[in-house]
Amino acid sequence: MTRTHLHSSAGGGASRRHILSMAAALPLGLAAAPRAPQSAPQQGQGQTLDTDLAAAIDAESEVQRRLVGDALESGAAYARLARLIQAAPHRLSGSPGLAAAIEWARQECHALGADEVKLEPVDVPHWERGAVQVVRVERSDGLGGEVLPSLALGGSDATPKGGVAAEVLEVRSFDELLRRADEARGRIVFFNRPMDPRLVETGAAYGGAVEQRVRGAIEAAKAGAVAALVRSMGSNVDDWPHTGGMSYQAGVARVPAAAISTAAAERLSGAIARGPVELFFEQDCRWREGTAPSFNVVADWKGREHPDEIVLVGGHLDGWDVGEGAHDDGAGCVHSLEVARLFGGFERRPRRTLRVVLFTNEENGLAGGREYARLHEAELAQHVLALESDAGGFTPRGFGTNAGAAGFAWLQRIASHLEFAGAGRLTSPGGGADIGPMAPKGVPLVGFRPDGQRYFDVHHTHRDTLATVSPRELCLGAGAIAAFLWTVAELEARLPRNT
Repeated sequence: MTRTHLHSSAGGGASRRHILSMAAALPLGLAAAPRAPQSAPQQGQGQTLDTDLAAAIDAESEVQRRLVGDALESGAAYARLARLIQAAPHRLSGSPGLAAAIEWARQECHALGADEVKLEPVDVPHWERGAVQVVRVERSDGLGGEVLPSLALGGSDATPKGGVAAEVLEVRSFDELLRRADEARGRIVFFNRPMDPRLVETGAAYGGAVEQRVRGAIEAAKAGAVAALVRSMGSNVDDWPHTGGMSYQAGVARVPAAAISTAAAERLSGAIARGPVELFFEQDCRWREGTAPSFNVVADWKGREHPDEIVLVGGHLDGWDVGEGAHDDGAGCVHSLEVARLFGGFERRPRRTLRVVLFTNEENGLAGGREYARLHEAELAQHVLALESDAGGFTPRGFGTNAGAAGFAWLQRIASHLEFAGAGRLTSPGGGADIGPMAPKGVPLVGFRPDGQRYFDVHHTHRDTLATVSPRELCLGAGAIAAFLWTVAELEARLPRNT
């Protein structure tokens, strides 16, 4: 993908769809405005399984328990995550860190006995944060001189050399900005709609607020503003700012954009309520020309009876350039590799091939997911299921899927045997950003759903480090994923495809 995907009408829309699709892949999250979840989706209701099929699924329950136990006993997933972070703590697309992570993953797959390991080329965008990041209160009642914790939004342009200084206009929605457009001209627009704390599902709260980050710069520029600031997409009120992707649109002026911490947003809002506030804003982030070379890491462990039928599990190797990407998505990568290790501990392989795919460029482009679907289009009919882990390394709660009625009934029966591990819930919809491009070809998609209550404390921040990952929770999640996939890979019958 070229850098212009964020800089054109089509590309801006594609980027927005990508970022909102990520919200759908988060823990019990929804991409659109929040709504009540379906614990028993309508498409799965009333579906019954053939007695022999149900018995075959039930027969794998002891193997599922063994996989979970082995994952917990070994601690291998956490040890592998520590090695990844030591090798490449910062893995933004186009960076030396991502290149180091790809080589690390290639070696790990070989060490786990993969029959074939491929590095499949992908062109990725290359954005750099730079060294300057300042949001400072120049004039206000009570906050004068305070530097607000901030991070440039991924894909933003720099401010003009020497920064910009302007009065701030606070709004809570695009509709409010439209009504107050005359006030926005020449100002810095501050989008201050928090994630809805009333919602149990933090992914739904994220989905209800993230448009400010994605399109804030576009809407601010349309109103004549000189810059955009957004309240961080975080569930806690603290002073850790959150980065994340944003968009530009052809024909609309490009203004710089950054996120301030949620606590800073509260302080700034309070100052604005007392009177006019003027901010100084400077950042020197930039896009590198063209694209950078990268790779998806694709590794196969061949099935004993149906090697042409593929059960895929994956996460994304790239991560933002703050923190260590431990939860997002180092956890998903080691979850996937741990499935291969656990399967390899059995006396015989499952009937179908296990494929681990560690995708590149999920965070700011999704080039890896799209390129995988393009390169493998001819064999997608043989992809029995694709599962993505991209919601952190927290305690497992279950899975989400886009499977149709028949497939949902199968997967629900499989998941029911994971109640002992806390992962017995199957909901709809579900999937993941990287595996999403396979959906039009009928591949059933599944997203791993751990507990999401703490995810947005660390998401896209400096706090996303190994120290915030519980070894036991990470390993339990890996075991639950392996147990879920084992039955799909081992059953003599094949999971129904989507239509």
